[in-house]
This record gives sequence, C-alpha cells and structure tokens, in this order.
Amino acid sequence: MITIAALYHFTRFPDPAALRAPLFALAEAQGIKGSLLLAQEGINGTIAGSRSGIDAMLAHIRALPGCADLEHKESHAETMPFGRMKVRLKREIVTMGQPDVDPRARVGHYVTPTDWNALISQPDVAVIDTRNDYEVAIGTFRGAIDPQTTSFRDFPAWWEANKDRFHNKRIAMFCTGGIRCEKSTNFLLAQGVEEVFHLKGGILKYLDDMPEDQSLWDGQCYVFDQRVSVGHGLVPGGLATCHACRRPLQPEDLSRPEYEEGVCCHHCANEYSEADRARFRERMHQMRLAETRGTRHLGG
Repeated sequence: MITIAALYHFTRFPDPAALRAPLFALAEAQGIKGSLLLAQEGINGTIAGSRSGIDAMLAHIRALPGCADLEHKESHAETMPFGRMKVRLKREIVTMGQPDVDPRARVGHYVTPTDWNALISQPDVAVIDTRNDYEVAIGTFRGAIDPQTTSFRDFPAWWEANKDRFHNKRIAMFCTGGIRCEKSTNFLLAQGVEEVFHLKGGILKYLDDMPEDQSLWDGQCYVFDQRVSVGHGLVPGGLATCHACRRPLQPEDLSRPEYEEGVCCHHCANEYSEADRARFRERMHQMRLAETRGTRHLGG
C-alpha cells in the first residue's frame, strides 16, 4: 500500500534554491515520487511512497526553517499515483498574483470539519468554492457558489466584480487541501470583509473525517495525481483524466466521438492545434512502448 501525503506550509525561506537538492536527493533515496514546490513564502506539494519513506521526507521538511509545526493529510492507494519526483522553484507556492497577500500576517477563522456543516447551513453565510471550474464540476458542497474561474489568479477580479452580492454576509471558503484559502481569506480581510472563515484541512480533511451519511458534500474531489478524484474516506473515485487538458472524465466520456486517448476529449476538442495533437499522439505512442517494456514513461 502506497502512502500519499499532501502538505503545505507558509514560512520564510530566504534561499529556497538551497533546499531543492537535499529534498530531491532524499526523495530519490527513499523511492518517493510526487511534486514539491518551493518559494520564498514556503512549501507545497503531494508526495507518495512507502510509510518509512514518507516519514523520512516529513521529518526532513519539518526540520526546515519555520516548518516544525507543518501539518499534512494522508491517504492511501494500491499503486503509485505519480510517475516521477519533481522539486520545483516558484515565485509562489500557490499562484494568486497578489504581492501584498501574506497568510503569515493573518487569515480567516479556521473551522473544523465537525463544525463546518453548522456554519455553512446558516442563512447569513455565503459559501464560496475557490477551486478551478473543472474541479468544481465533479463535486462541491451543497449551495456553494462557483466563481467559474479557470485559474486562482482570476479570483481577485471575480471578487471585485461580485463583492456587492455579499453585503452583510459572512464568507466561508474552501479548497482541496486548504492552501488557497490561506491566501483568499487574507485577501478578503484586506478588502474589508469582517467575518471570513475557511475549512481547516480542506475538502480532503472533511471527506476523511465526516461520515458520509452526515456529509453536505456532493460528488467527488479532484486531486492532482493519477487517482484523478477521491470520495468519502479518500477512496479513489474511478474517474479518468484527459492527458491533453488534464480535465476529469466520467467513464461514459471515454465513449464520446471527440475522445482520443492521450490526445483530446470533448472538453478540449477545439483547444489545440494539429501540431499539438501530433505531439500528444507521439507521447501516447511512447507511453505504450514503455508499457510493453514493463517500464513507465515519465509523461504518463
């Protein structure tokens, strides 16, 4: 059984580049795969591997400056959900494009999964899903507002255009693991919103903690690995993904005429050039060749 750890932590890294090589070397030595992002504002990512390997990685990360109290969320899978290990340097560990936003200064009120249902059921609370549109499409909380953004960068503009809708409302926000809400709640507080709340641990924590018969979650939660989605208990949801646009696909979508494995789906049938499609077909060809050799193509 593979252990999967999702984590993030906002702290000050004066030289994130100096942290990259030791992290990558430890991951390689422990057989860990996944993705970690490093920036001056902290660390974010999801990693997978053996129990001992994950424990070694978490111990290393918690020894980094300001990371002693890092929290993480775990789930499990029968097969490795990542093809390789990546440790990347970024300007932001979650990109909002608002240089004045600083979650280390202040954030909204954390709400545990056990208290979340009561909060979002109040008539004076507006519930906002801060994830991308394709994530919201496969699952969200009942009554939640979908900003229909394609990128987290779009959220500030959406708020500016829609803020009058929320006059005299308390705002409750949520995302997959909690990291977007660290920034979005700081942003709303700076905009003058007085009462801002967010789901502690995100959807993943809620689905892990909340019994399904008491849940206000409908559908599945998109995850950024080869499981594609998870449901209550963090059980893989059985969805596929388009290797071109990375959007989630229902099983019946694989029978649609627009679908070509590894090349396009009904969502992106008109979004790529023929040159792009030729490149996608070659990638798919290489993945199949790797499979016949009993190896795994890094693009898979």
